[in-house]
Amino acid sequence: MRAHVAYAILAGLAWGAGGYLEKSGLQRGGLPPLTAIAVRTAIAFALLGLAAAPSIRHVRPRLDAQAWLMIVVGGGLVAGSLGMWAFYASLATTTNLGVSLAVAFALSPVAGTLVGLWRGDQALDTRTAAGLLAIVVGIVLVQSARQGPGVR
Repeated sequence: MRAHVAYAILAGLAWGAGGYLEKSGLQRGGLPPLTAIAVRTAIAFALLGLAAAPSIRHVRPRLDAQAWLMIVVGGGLVAGSLGMWAFYASLATTTNLGVSLAVAFALSPVAGTLVGLWRGDQALDTRTAAGLLAIVVGIVLVQSARQGPGVR
């Protein structure tokens, strides 16, 4: 198995299991989504900060301002702030974690591909287009599935 696939599988497993625990904690504690995001971010910052400390010396002396801007805007503002807020708001208001996870994470490759196409640095072949279409069809099927009693 290729490393990138193994890491993606690990990420999906971590996000799914973590999402379940976060949803349960949000709903059981009646926590506002922003409070839970702050706790998650603080824990992640501390752990990742410790893990990243040895690699800081590998940062090039000449900083590429555009690269940092893309990380700040893409990771900090769009994905880290807006995306996390929307995901936690979804977790706080649903009892069907599968729908929230499926919709949020299945739209990610669609949005990423569209941005890449718009910027002109993403290729789109027939297999990729068919895969993205299958994702959209899957989202429609999951979202339109008949919900049981008590599901909001």
